[in-house]
Amino acid sequence: MGFTRTAILMAGMTALFLGIGFLLGGEGGMLIALAVAAAMNLFAYWNSDKMVLSMYGAREVPPGGHPWLYDIVARLAERAQMPMPKVYIIESDQPNAFATGRNPQNAAVAVTSGLIQRLTHEEVAGVLAHELAHVKSRDTLIMTVTATIAGAISMLANFAMFFGNNRNNPMGLIGTILVMILAPVAAMLVQMAISRSREYEADRVGAEICGRPLWLASALRKIELAAKGLDNHQAERNPATAHMFIINPLHAHAVDGLFTTHPKTAERIRRLEAMAGQGLEPARPRPWG
Repeated sequence: MGFTRTAILMAGMTALFLGIGFLLGGEGGMLIALAVAAAMNLFAYWNSDKMVLSMYGAREVPPGGHPWLYDIVARLAERAQMPMPKVYIIESDQPNAFATGRNPQNAAVAVTSGLIQRLTHEEVAGVLAHELAHVKSRDTLIMTVTATIAGAISMLANFAMFFGNNRNNPMGLIGTILVMILAPVAAMLVQMAISRSREYEADRVGAEICGRPLWLASALRKIELAAKGLDNHQAERNPATAHMFIINPLHAHAVDGLFTTHPKTAERIRRLEAMAGQGLEPARPRPWG
């Protein structure tokens, strides 16, 4: 059901993008919009992982750099039956993490220094299992494409006034102004709905990979509490990347409403505890770290 909902939302966003192109410039405008979307998605497909890791000053961890961290990722990747991703550390006191990469063969997981300092090895395993779930489900690609289309819609809206007098524009001045105002908002709502849907799914799949839903639940509690009091300066400078993190790194995520990138943490924890209550957790898990 999660993938079906995501597919419907992405189709809706694409239709919105093409529709704006048609309203602004007729069939020619729609074709231009389609070409722009294809070019932006192609660029994002090949370069988004490098760009975001560079944006956060992430440094790659060699096998001997943090042996326990590298070992956790390797064991989780083996359990998930996926290639070993690259591992990165971001210097930030705020505990957090994200995954990136166009596919499992070219994936990376990044954790902040605050995460490995403030969480237990078991909680880190829960977080990394969540991030590997994003990679396995191709969420990193889905969110990259979604963000690219949302950005393209905003770009079209910014250019709307230039097309306002186009003879192929059937809307007139008032319609053009409405597109300028409403189109970016609609795109943002769809993007955030997709992000929230994928977080729930990654919690579920990550808990299955790790085998211990309560480890992830405990990690989410700690990360949310710390995120309320510790700044992630790179994220504050680049708020468009906030949806990538396991917990919103910005100080504006208290309400689980239309304009949030993440589901309410309490609800995520409730679902994980329900999974644990259904007997997913083994009686004697192998120690982590």
